[in-house]
Amino acid sequence: MRILVTGGAGFIGSHLVDRLVRDGYRVRVVDNLSSGRVENVKHHLESNSVELIVGDLKDPQIALRAVEGVDTVFHFAANPEVRVSTTNPDIHFNENIVATFNLLEAMRRKGVKELVFASSSSVYGEPEETPVDENAPIRPISVYGASKVACEALIHAYSRLYGVKAVVLRYANVIGPRLRHGVVWDFINKLLENPTELEILGDGKQVRSYIYIDDAVEATTTAWRRTEASYEVYNIASEDWIKVDEVADEAVRALGLSNVKKVYKPVLHGVGWPGDVKKIALKTGKINKLGFKPVMNSREAVRTTVRMLLEEVDGIHC
Repeated sequence: MRILVTGGAGFIGSHLVDRLVRDGYRVRVVDNLSSGRVENVKHHLESNSVELIVGDLKDPQIALRAVEGVDTVFHFAANPEVRVSTTNPDIHFNENIVATFNLLEAMRRKGVKELVFASSSSVYGEPEETPVDENAPIRPISVYGASKVACEALIHAYSRLYGVKAVVLRYANVIGPRLRHGVVWDFINKLLENPTELEILGDGKQVRSYIYIDDAVEATTTAWRRTEASYEVYNIASEDWIKVDEVADEAVRALGLSNVKKVYKPVLHGVGWPGDVKKIALKTGKINKLGFKPVMNSREAVRTTVRMLLEEVDGIHC
């Protein structure tokens, strides 16, 4: 069985590739390396267990080449920076929506009938009540979130029209080694640059659920293997949530710092930027019913991630 992982040189995608190779699958990766890195999959390339296509799904011919001869597609290619959509909304339109459409068309033309899609909790926007389940209203407040909604809609249409079996995964904040964006990575770099002061975008009271990458990959493969319906949506998250302030405290503690001055930069109602969400937490009962249970809670995921990223930063500097 050959599996295509789009965005497979990126953060989540490369960890998924690790798991699929370990489970004995032949894997093809397509990545334009805009946020992915060859080093994330280099260990597989040397052993010939993974084929890498450096190319962009915005090119329909690359999409056709990528799906040739594959049985299943894990679609994880996207621009992961939510803040980008505030100033450059066209990036998320092209990188997320156009790329997804080209991929679906290529799958239709080549007869590929199975898709797992990395969506996001951002599709829920600013929910009136939390935690939310998969039936909550879809009201994105960022172009990034809107692009994920558009992708979900396209996938649903292709599932109904062309018989593509689709599993849609709405991830909370996935963190772990190889992470190169988001608040945890941001805090580490700011503290390394200035160990006496930490700028926090927002008022620090933003609530988030964090899930460690190993748990996220386990949930991903569980949903893929155990879903029988032709189209299904799952929330993927740990079973709790913490505040951004608490994430900052874990970063400070891991670096062995004290008396760090926190400088808050809130906008609107205390968020970090237009399109940021003040509070989002997910109900995970649906994926739990398939037998998945995360090993780490949000705080443990943050603590472990900070430690692992500090080791990576030390390695880079060495």
